[in-house]
Amino acid sequence: MSAHLDGARIFNASVALGVPVDRLTAKADTVMFCLSKGLGAPVGSMLVGKPDVIDRGRLYRKALGGGMRQAGILAAAGLIALEENPPKLAQDHANANFLAQAVAQIPGFKLNPAKVQTNIVICEITGTGMTSAQLSALLRRHGVLANGVGPDQLRFVTHFDVNREQCARAVEVVAMALGAKVATTY
Repeated sequence: MSAHLDGARIFNASVALGVPVDRLTAKADTVMFCLSKGLGAPVGSMLVGKPDVIDRGRLYRKALGGGMRQAGILAAAGLIALEENPPKLAQDHANANFLAQAVAQIPGFKLNPAKVQTNIVICEITGTGMTSAQLSALLRRHGVLANGVGPDQLRFVTHFDVNREQCARAVEVVAMALGAKVATTY
């Protein structure tokens, strides 16, 4: 039986585990990974596998209406993302850890920063008295984007377009929105 790996964030997993991508994907017959999640390309995913499988994948893609004409500029962005950005993922993870450590200090938020291993921080917010939709909307008005993961959880994601100072600013906005005071050193 063939095995397919949906590796949308395989490069983040590789960095977090300290294991090369080729080793993580070695047992899969095909792997699909995203060039925009974490790697910073504007769009795009790649399907990797043996040539006959890729040829069959192209046929299905075309039959289902997928594909683009004159996509060279996007392909170039994908190549740059793939060649230059994997080493930058460690900084995204460090920023997420910083964010988790700081947000964990805000009353009403509950999370274990030690469980944050990549660039995603998920917080339980029942102590804030707001739903994730309410808090997300409030933060958005102050320039901080965070999405609900159900009614009592909020998700922050760091990436190469977010630096440490912006993470500190996000923490200040969250604290301000909840009337709390926190010290953020970076």
